[in-house]
Amino acid sequence: MTLRPILIHPDPRLKKTASPITEVTAAIARLADDMLETMYDAPGIGLAAPQIGVMSRMFVMDCVKEEGDAPRPMVIMNPEVLWVSEDLSTYEEGCLSIPEQYGDVERPASVEMKWFGLDGQSHQQRFDRLWATCAQHELDHLNGKLFIDYLKPMRRQMITRKMQKLKREQARP
Repeated sequence: MTLRPILIHPDPRLKKTASPITEVTAAIARLADDMLETMYDAPGIGLAAPQIGVMSRMFVMDCVKEEGDAPRPMVIMNPEVLWVSEDLSTYEEGCLSIPEQYGDVERPASVEMKWFGLDGQSHQQRFDRLWATCAQHELDHLNGKLFIDYLKPMRRQMITRKMQKLKREQARP
């Protein structure tokens, strides 16, 4: 497994729609392992392939946060939303591609998704609470959308300027 560098906003790849995965290969399985390792190392609860510069419709997530609880890593490829609840919930979201910036985002409280896994099989599950927020956040990445796109324009511009400054500082020797 290899830690992959995470792209920082603004990066044009973060605004592009990712391509469907056509088959599960050894390279895809390796990518999934790298993404999980990168996500846990960051640390984060979700990571989409475009965030590491791979334009494929895959994300990983693990929203287990309780000390001592077993991790529940999930690898989700070509996800589709089948149903969303009318009930909404608001979470303060962050993003590994927008470090140390947060904003309240309102999304459906529950979502049902269909995807295929590393086993090549179709899976379907209903996600609630934090899992639902994370799944929707990561799906947005596959469609070229960031959590800051839900924020007011002034707040979005302020965060973007901070990220531009961060990238300039990181580029200095």
